[in-house]
Amino acid sequence: MSFNDDLIKDYRAAGKITSGPFVGRQLLLLTTTGAKSGSTRTVPLVYTKEGDDYIVVASKGGAPTSPDWFHNLKVNPTVTVEVGTARFQAKATPASPDTERERLYSAHAKVHPGFLDYLKKTTRRIPVVRLTRIA
Repeated sequence: MSFNDDLIKDYRAAGKITSGPFVGRQLLLLTTTGAKSGSTRTVPLVYTKEGDDYIVVASKGGAPTSPDWFHNLKVNPTVTVEVGTARFQAKATPASPDTERERLYSAHAKVHPGFLDYLKKTTRRIPVVRLTRIA
């Protein structure tokens, strides 16, 4: 199993992370549908909130390209979100590239300071995504 697979298994068993570097962090599981394959993929992501929406950042640790999950949700914006023991469908919407993205990224980095380092590692504009629960 990979690190992410172990993290997902731990999260689903306990509704939170019980060991490792993510203990105590705001973490959700995001399941997207592959843009080409149509297969589902689940990734653990730290988040912040704005109102009822969950905010995630497609940082990929400051890599030069965006993570696969970001590409997937642009093609298939209906995603599944797991937070604690709750599981729900959501619409994933990339933040507009103007002040909304900057504001959300800044708020995210205040809670998760490592995201400031990711800005220094890449020249790409790191996307921010709003996850809005589907009623």
